[in-house]
Amino acid sequence: MSFPYHLTQPEKERELVRKLNTLTKWHMESCPSYRAMLEKSGVVITADVMDEVPYIPVQLFKLMELKSVADDQVVKVLTSSGTTGQQVSKIFLDKETAVAQTKTLVEVMKPILGSKRLPMIILDTKSVLKNRTSFSARGAGILGFSNFGRKHFYALHDDMTLDIEGLQAFLEEYKGQRVLLFGFTFMIWQYIYKEAVAHDLRLDFGDSVLIHGGGWKKLRDEAVDTQTFNRLLRDQLGIQEVHNYYGMVEQVGSIFVECKNGYLHAPSYADVLIRDAVTFEKLPIGERGLIQVVSELPKSYPGHSLLTEDLGIIVGMDDCSCGWKGKYFTVEGRIPKAELRGCSDTFQEGDRT
Repeated sequence: MSFPYHLTQPEKERELVRKLNTLTKWHMESCPSYRAMLEKSGVVITADVMDEVPYIPVQLFKLMELKSVADDQVVKVLTSSGTTGQQVSKIFLDKETAVAQTKTLVEVMKPILGSKRLPMIILDTKSVLKNRTSFSARGAGILGFSNFGRKHFYALHDDMTLDIEGLQAFLEEYKGQRVLLFGFTFMIWQYIYKEAVAHDLRLDFGDSVLIHGGGWKKLRDEAVDTQTFNRLLRDQLGIQEVHNYYGMVEQVGSIFVECKNGYLHAPSYADVLIRDAVTFEKLPIGERGLIQVVSELPKSYPGHSLLTEDLGIIVGMDDCSCGWKGKYFTVEGRIPKAELRGCSDTFQEGDRT
């Protein structure tokens, strides 16, 4: 795999549609529930263009166990984050899919992080990784991104308090070197930034790059947008370079990273479409609607084309001044749950009858 942002949209789309068609056929043959849903919904099975690729609502993974491999081939089960008592997605990975996701994640981050492993601070607690075969979305993210670092230091104790002494010692040890920081947006806000403010603690992370994603809803509730988040982290913690990413446990490895201009980009192995929240028709550039994500990676489960619960806008295509080709977009929040329930129910009805 080469530089992941080098293909123009038409070049990428031709290649991606072919691979997605192969995956649709594979999942229809290997996952009876998926086949039943597609047959009942009467969609085009072999797509000529991207927006014809059949999709399923992402929340189906909370309601059903969907997999396209035998039980003895499953090496890892990922679960989405959710509050106590809430249903979570279960994603089944075989070795091939898990390896492909890890390799692709490395490629997609190379333009930002380079190929050299950096001293790494994980803005989370080590206890998230206790069970090595069943991971939460947090655990999966930490495990995936830890491949970019060395000398991993976990900044939070198990009780979610900040290890201030350990953090200061780590920063002193690697002073003058570029340091990689990784964490989840809301946790960084709640347990790192707010704690630092409460204790009047000013840290200097020096030549650091922060990669973060997830949990924006809670920050938006506090009227904190990307620009505010970045500015406050720079002022309080001295973090100079910050890249948000968009991704989900249902398509691990398929992440969309912010460029230097603050736009999320679709790499060569994945893409996004925007659909009307009522009619599900594909929307043009500049219009706000539901985000559909496609990826060539998921082979052990039918997650290659998913309609999410997130709202977004495609800003442009092939012309971002950062130099990366393909679509670039923003995420605008989440649709109220009830509005998508009908779509999910339709697919489940198809499976039952």
